Amino acid sequence: MNFSRLHPALQHHILNSLEWRTLRPLQEAAIGPVLDGANVLLIAPTAGGKTEAAVFPVLSEILRRDLPAPSVLYVCPIRALLNNLESRLGWYCSLIGRRCALWHGDVSQADKSAVLRDPPDILLTTPESLEAMLVSTRVNKAALFSRIAFVIADELHAFGADDRGWHLLHILQRINALSGIDAQRVGLS
Repeated sequence: MNFSRLHPALQHHILNSLEWRTLRPLQEAAIGPVLDGANVLLIAPTAGGKTEAAVFPVLSEILRRDLPAPSVLYVCPIRALLNNLESRLGWYCSLIGRRCALWHGDVSQADKSAVLRDPPDILLTTPESLEAMLVSTRVNKAALFSRIAFVIADELHAFGADDRGWHLLHILQRINALSGIDAQRVGLS
């Protein structure tokens, strides 16, 4: 059972705080490849548990390796999805003493400044916002992107349908060049 490979603190909170008795098959199946460092594509219907399938093993690795923030970019094609995810991912992060935050065009400058002062473990953003951060003179790119170990790309099929997919790939290559780390990629569709 792959569940037993998750960090004990995360196992505890899945069972006790979330009160989940079992994981869905996709969530269970994703643990091994993600923990083993593979780039993976997780495919399931809407509400099929893809988010948790990606996030639980990534959070486990953050704990196991004691990764500094920010260590995860969570990229979505639309801001509304990010806004929806923030409370759920924020809760999961808070259970294990970690944080997530939003950065996109609707986020206030004060909130963006807070992210720069004290980066979250998971940064939820869009490709366009990543591009804006990479060209901004206000963003210390080395400080913000040098520790990115994971990239989770949600609704990956939306990126593949047009030039946004090539744009995202180019941005991720730029971030890898800044960090010197070939971030592990988890795609959701």
